[in-house]
Amino acid sequence: MFVVDRHDLDTQTQSEYDAFEPGAVDNTSDTSELTRRLQSDSKIIITTIQKLNAAVTRPWYSNKLQDIKDSRIVMIFDECHRSHFGDSHRNIVKFFNNLQIFGFTGTPIFKENSVDGHTTKDIFGECLHKYLIKDAIADENVLGFLVEYYHGNTDVNNGNQSRMREIAQFILNNYNKSTYDGEFDALFAVQSVPMLVQYYKIFKELNPKIRIGAIFTYASNDSQDDHTTGMSSGSFVSERVAGADDMEDIIRDYNKMYGTSFSLQNFRAYYDDVNLRLKKKKPDMLSLDLCLVVGMFLTGFDSKKLNTLYIDKNLDYHGLLQAFSRTNRVLNERKRFGKIICFRDLKSNVDASIKLFSNGGDETGILNKPFEDIKQEYVDLTKEFIKHYPDSRVVDYLQNEDDKRKFILEFRDIIRKHAEIQIYEDFNEEDPDFPMDEQLYMDFRSKYLDIHDTFVDSKTVKDSTPTDDTTEAEATLDDIDFCLELLHSDIINVAYILSLIAELDPNAEDYPEKRQEILDTMIKDAELRSKTQLIDGFILQTVDNDKEGFMRDKKADGSIDLEERLNQYIRQEKGRAIERIAEEEEIPIEVINKYVAEYDYVQKEQTEIIQDALKDKKLGLVARRRTLNRIVDRLRNLIRTFSWD
Repeated sequence: MFVVDRHDLDTQTQSEYDAFEPGAVDNTSDTSELTRRLQSDSKIIITTIQKLNAAVTRPWYSNKLQDIKDSRIVMIFDECHRSHFGDSHRNIVKFFNNLQIFGFTGTPIFKENSVDGHTTKDIFGECLHKYLIKDAIADENVLGFLVEYYHGNTDVNNGNQSRMREIAQFILNNYNKSTYDGEFDALFAVQSVPMLVQYYKIFKELNPKIRIGAIFTYASNDSQDDHTTGMSSGSFVSERVAGADDMEDIIRDYNKMYGTSFSLQNFRAYYDDVNLRLKKKKPDMLSLDLCLVVGMFLTGFDSKKLNTLYIDKNLDYHGLLQAFSRTNRVLNERKRFGKIICFRDLKSNVDASIKLFSNGGDETGILNKPFEDIKQEYVDLTKEFIKHYPDSRVVDYLQNEDDKRKFILEFRDIIRKHAEIQIYEDFNEEDPDFPMDEQLYMDFRSKYLDIHDTFVDSKTVKDSTPTDDTTEAEATLDDIDFCLELLHSDIINVAYILSLIAELDPNAEDYPEKRQEILDTMIKDAELRSKTQLIDGFILQTVDNDKEGFMRDKKADGSIDLEERLNQYIRQEKGRAIERIAEEEEIPIEVINKYVAEYDYVQKEQTEIIQDALKDKKLGLVARRRTLNRIVDRLRNLIRTFSWD
């Protein structure tokens, strides 16, 4: 039996088991269901400690379990550092006579971090195995942390409005840097419910458009708070004595923002919705920019899309490390570490926590290097690079494929270091110490992308059998990860490009320059550069060839709605491109449409659709492979050009 201590972890654990082997475990929706499962031949059961405690203490259920009291049962308690120091755990182990228990935790309770002297060892016995956070980071199972300390107003009194406004403004000013323009999410942990409410109101005042949520209603599972931090680990019961009216106001704002209809009466549904938005689980669901919490989501909450934690709260030992660990799930190259910004002096607490849970070790390998160290690494790296490539035009004369590979690998190191350093709060792109200014970096970045695009255009279908036609470029560059996700800016999206087009005035003297600036902006972005020609054609049709109509349709404030026009233009050009491929490759247009539709649905190339269409063609083995490669390459480029997700 796998025992968790919260409903959301119950669901989360079920999902993890199902991902490994669907149907391998039985979940329990309530105590009655748990009782039935225990009486059945179910081999693996997931439940909560609350349901299990009810099953063994309430006669209605416990009487039905008398026949299995002596059965051999193995129980694995997740997050065993909490919820096991009260009556529930004692009731469970007392009821079953042939019980074997194991506990899993990343943050055990030792004497150093125990409030009442009880430790995890007292409850579960000797530690059987240790896998430290340093080990997990070294194995790349989780990320390390970048911890920064805010050096502003240090008066932490709850009622210090000026300090709170200063902090809120700091978060708003730096949110895009920390979350990569909203690609990731952030939590803000505060000391108390009254402080959370004050912060919420300040954020709404400073920026009414921010998508902000809050969670703070708790009740103890076991009349026992989370064993050192005062963070309840429990169920969801409205605290009318502390902030219920404020919670109702926050939920009301939330409903307006997302078109939902939650209330305190269905708080569980509100909680689940906030959970989903923070995890960005549904592509069509508007996410949260920031979620304010007191204790909830600081333990057990898993989201790869969460990368930043702001803290205006006293934390120590396991409470601190658990909170930090909400940010360090591995996702992609862009997410290099979990970012922690402390608005209180927690340095000594951080050091003590790391020492305790690293078996006496230090912060090496767990905390990212200080900004000055990373800055020096970046300076040294760019200095060495510029010795080889003093000007971006040098790249144009790289004829040898080995030289191109050398350039790609060296500049990729700079891209990675640039991605790492730019998330530090002290980073300034215009720092005079940097040998490579922003313009030179962008010029090299453009050359880097040019080489990538040339390679992609000649690349064969992935995983296809190599032939003698494989070029030297393909052989040289095929094993390189270009890390394009590090070169994409989420702020440069279709809405941003349309806003630039809307600002154009075809009658202005600087119109040609402004027009070209839009295309140059797209060329420098890894994802949008493939759409540059498409937008060039859209501007030609919408602005250049209809100057009077374009200016006439502008509103009084100078804006113009271009989204539907662009969508219509994309549909038109996409249709023409599909017709052209079908005609030139002599394949029915229905086949091309099916291939594109299948890709849109599953986000995966279905090459067998094209293979089936080629069956009736009289082609040799090599010619058939070349034809398949060519068609799939053309369709890949078509999808890349016309997809605006």
